[in-house]
Amino acid sequence: MQTELPLLVVLVAAYCLGSISFAIVVSWLLHLPDPRSYGSKNPGATNVLRTGRRAAAVLTLAGDAGKGWLAVWLASFFTAEIALAGLAAVLGHVYPVFHRFQGGKGVATAAGVLFGLDWRVGLGTVITWLVIVACLRYSSLASLIAALFAPFAAALLLGWQTAVIVAMMSALLFWRHKGNIARLLAGTEPRLGEKKPSPADPSAASH
Repeated sequence: MQTELPLLVVLVAAYCLGSISFAIVVSWLLHLPDPRSYGSKNPGATNVLRTGRRAAAVLTLAGDAGKGWLAVWLASFFTAEIALAGLAAVLGHVYPVFHRFQGGKGVATAAGVLFGLDWRVGLGTVITWLVIVACLRYSSLASLIAALFAPFAAALLLGWQTAVIVAMMSALLFWRHKGNIARLLAGTEPRLGEKKPSPADPSAASH
């Protein structure tokens, strides 16, 4: 049974949940460097993987995706506008109030939101990502193509109103990947599996 709450309250709560950066939390718990201090300086699973700690990267990925799903699931008890709650969670991840608004790119959290909205949309988007990664080994390109796929899948299965909100999430992901897009166009974007600089390497910040 749904208990109505003011939409603003739900959105603020979803934003605060999204603002919990698991890259930062997991790194702190495992005594790893702050992910904002090395590599791409992006607090996300891919950058955490540069420490060589796969378990930390997996925990980061699970946490960031899980909070997106949780935001949608919790919102469903209080409002019909669950897609907006998902968007608020992604905004929280990208611009987290708890971490001086230095957030990640939002891919994992957006994936969690899509699974919360409809598992078929989430699964289709993840499969799209996996296919592009397997073929081309560009994580960023896979994320961008998956972000293009998601609104069309949402329109087909959930209707145009939800699709518009999913498209807004996709637009935010494109904005956060503008540096990756420039490197892809220049042919300098690293592929998955290529050797990365260690966090201790002073040159890491340039990559």
